[in-house]
Amino acid sequence: MCGIVGISAENNVVGDLYDSLLMLQHRGQDSAGMVVCDSEDKLNSRKSMGYVRDTFLQRHMDKLVGNYGIGHVRYPTAGGDGKEFAQPMYVNSPYGISLAHNGNLTNSESLANELFHAEMRHLNTDSDSEVLLNIFAHELGKQREIYPEAKHIFKAVAKTHRRCDGAYAVIALITGFGLLAFRDNNGIRPLVIGIRKGKNRDEYMISSENAAFASLGFETLRDVEPGEAVFIDNKGTLHTQQCAEVYQERPCIFEYVYFARPDSTIDQISVYKSRMRMGKRLANKITRINPDHDIDVVIPIPDSSTTAALQLADELKIPYREGFVKNRYIGRTFIMPHQEERKKSVRRKLNILDLEFKDKNVLLVDDSIVRGTTSRKIIEMAKEAGAKKVYFASAAPPVKYQNLYGIDMPATKELVASKKTDEEICAEIGADWLIYQDLNDLVASVQEGNPNIKEFECSVFTGQYITPLNDGYLENLENTRDNISKVTRLKAN
Repeated sequence: MCGIVGISAENNVVGDLYDSLLMLQHRGQDSAGMVVCDSEDKLNSRKSMGYVRDTFLQRHMDKLVGNYGIGHVRYPTAGGDGKEFAQPMYVNSPYGISLAHNGNLTNSESLANELFHAEMRHLNTDSDSEVLLNIFAHELGKQREIYPEAKHIFKAVAKTHRRCDGAYAVIALITGFGLLAFRDNNGIRPLVIGIRKGKNRDEYMISSENAAFASLGFETLRDVEPGEAVFIDNKGTLHTQQCAEVYQERPCIFEYVYFARPDSTIDQISVYKSRMRMGKRLANKITRINPDHDIDVVIPIPDSSTTAALQLADELKIPYREGFVKNRYIGRTFIMPHQEERKKSVRRKLNILDLEFKDKNVLLVDDSIVRGTTSRKIIEMAKEAGAKKVYFASAAPPVKYQNLYGIDMPATKELVASKKTDEEICAEIGADWLIYQDLNDLVASVQEGNPNIKEFECSVFTGQYITPLNDGYLENLENTRDNISKVTRLKAN
């Protein structure tokens, strides 16, 4: 999962890009990068491993000048980690194109072969983002225009859509010409446009989430549509065109469960309100299947489950308490690159308030259960604090399958729900009772915010993938992720 942003304005955009990346830090903690273009069509860039605050020190910011630019935060996927994978990525022909990508191509291996054998393009990494950049660059170069206009750029996007499968929300800087953004024909990964009145023209911001818009003076204009391309030329004029032959809005439902900030609105759906509805429906399920429950208190596992837990407690008329104090300087355990880091981080990240657990039947609420490692540690902590019984509720259904569209899920056999019943998972994590959200209720909780969306990307729960897959793709991905896990364990030992 990554966060991307692009801004076109009258004056230097570096400060706004920095603030935007801070607001997107939850989407990636491994590396950060920024590229801006100045009035002389010179690129100024900086990218490095680490957090935004560590990558961009004042001495770096002083050298970054430009009135349009793009930024990226990343966490490592199966494609690899290291500085060479940090984005934005750059290719010098045609024009000089920098690209920031959120998502994952499912046919990147075959495309990489085409790029080398048919189009004689060298790739420096096995990153699908570099593949996507070179595919677009090749298609734009085929337009044979020294001074490309929006129509030429849109033709290149249309050709890119035809060749690429999977999920991709993209923001690119075309040196000397402007900013381009486009989204795959299913709209799996989010992309939102904001607008701000400048002194002489409108200024635009395009981002994975709109949480940063208000603080920077932008208003949400709309979402980039699935398959659509948006081009803001270097004069600040906005051009848009639908570039996909077939398109349908099918956003990733896990954005609403876990990844997105609660103060974001994605595809016209408030993340905060969708999580409230998840809590309400989960409470209704508890009442339906166990009306005589003996829950004394509802406690969230911070932070992404807090909204659902609060609404759940309200529906059940049970006290809501915050029993964990979170260390804000420890990153999100789900997107930490190695399993051993996740294990060690749980107790460093959460400090427990014993008084909220002692001699009580506690219902812990989390957004989801992936490996079960974090859940098991937290339940252990609750029992050590004196809880009589520890019940566990997940605002999402069981996560059983790999994600192919930009979420670096572990190998399937590492998913605690992959081959276990709810009762077996309950025993595995040490809970006295386990309750999962039903998939229909999860979908309804999100869909209520925008009834025009008829389908969501739910493959981690269903195993049904909405894009074409090459033969053997799932097996190869499974082996890759399994090997990464083995190497990580060896290094840890």
